[in-house]
Amino acid sequence: MTQRYILALDQGTTSSRAILYNEAAEPVAVSQQAIQQYFPQPGWVEHDAVEIWDKQRAVAREVIDRAGIRAGDIVAVGITNQRETTVIWERATGRPIHPAIVWQDRRTSDYCRAMRDRGECGRIAEKTGLLLDAYFSATKVQWLLEHVDGARARAEAGELAFGTMDCWLAWNLSGGKTHITDAGNASRTLLFNIHTLEWDAELLELFGVPAALLPTVVDSSGLLAETDPEVLGAAIPLAGMAGDQQAAMFGQLCIEPGMVKCTYGTGCFLTMNIGERVIHSRHRLLTSVAWKIGEQLHYALEGSVFMGGATLQWLRDGLQFFSDESESEALATSVDDCDGVVVVPALTGLGAPHWDEHARGTILGITRGTTRAHITRAALEGICYQVNDVIDTMVKDRNEAITEMRVDGGATVNNFMVQFQADISGIDVIRPVNLETTALGAAYLAGLGAGLWTRAQLAGKWAIEKTFKPVMDRASLARHLQQWQKGVQRAKNWTSD
Repeated sequence: MTQRYILALDQGTTSSRAILYNEAAEPVAVSQQAIQQYFPQPGWVEHDAVEIWDKQRAVAREVIDRAGIRAGDIVAVGITNQRETTVIWERATGRPIHPAIVWQDRRTSDYCRAMRDRGECGRIAEKTGLLLDAYFSATKVQWLLEHVDGARARAEAGELAFGTMDCWLAWNLSGGKTHITDAGNASRTLLFNIHTLEWDAELLELFGVPAALLPTVVDSSGLLAETDPEVLGAAIPLAGMAGDQQAAMFGQLCIEPGMVKCTYGTGCFLTMNIGERVIHSRHRLLTSVAWKIGEQLHYALEGSVFMGGATLQWLRDGLQFFSDESESEALATSVDDCDGVVVVPALTGLGAPHWDEHARGTILGITRGTTRAHITRAALEGICYQVNDVIDTMVKDRNEAITEMRVDGGATVNNFMVQFQADISGIDVIRPVNLETTALGAAYLAGLGAGLWTRAQLAGKWAIEKTFKPVMDRASLARHLQQWQKGVQRAKNWTSD
């Protein structure tokens, strides 16, 4: 019998990647290309959407070639993507009207602040589960319509299409025949009502977004579309779509309410499956659609930490403490403790639950005896403290203890950091064998949608590599947390007038 495969397309913030999986959900070929980052003004971040598509198609073709298979041996394609990043293109030509505005971009912060001052936050949060922030897509769309000549008139005439990266890839994979997004990605736009599962007319009017721009909202798993044969060499079902954090949660098989995962990537993203009922956070966490699969709809509670692995990149590139991030663990453990140093890695502000865009990175407790080892150790601890702040907030929102957390992402190879996370949070931290759970989640959704696997079969594919158990004594824990809170208070509101 011919082996069957799943192709996962993982479109991240810094790279386009493709992974080919066999029927056992094992990776058999991987290809990845970096994408250019553009910073036209302070606080602005852009991508070239055409470059993204070209590189995503190239890596997809490369894994097919590397595996020595025919495109027809692939039973389904799954997409996972950087969320909120916004692109508008011409329906007739497929050409973007402007570079994509990346989720990190802050150009609409003043607009969001003005809306908050007008008292718009309450109804937006009730409908979307999100905070009013430049992070999300709606104000990016509004900015493009206002600043690109003729864009608004063309949008209202139905000549333009808006999408997040999943939508952009689906459009190009289908040869321009399919304009879709899944419910999870739609729920990160500030334009989607998570109760009705529809684009919300009141929100569209509030943000000035014509309905003619919008994609059709589909399930996260199922027969969603079909690739154009000229793109990959065969007509292949597109059977899975999910934003990166939703995909990682599915890849970690956090499919029951109360299960929690944290992805340590550029930032740290902590998500909890909260089941089929919307829970609005009382402490400034976000509620999104996790996935919709047929009649099953699950929601997720999420907290975002802006500086996770990016903190290590800053130590490497900015401070030049080491030449490779893998060296950070040995440097941190070369000293017994931080010697009183606290690092608050708020280099781009503080995310959940603080949401302070005026906070800035802070190093406290420096003495003549402070070395780069102390600062590195404190920076790794600072990543964990930020995640712990989100864990504590989730516990308050659900009034239920969290006893374990599944982790993934490149930074989790650092045993010191993962052990410190277990200690400071007082929970078991579980690291799976496969740390690339974002692409794996896209593959699971696609395989499920194409009928290659059942949910029961997927449950048997997740395997533990190591469980980190808390060992810190209560007095040390209290002292650590007290120092961290002092540091956070000093980092907050640093740039405010």
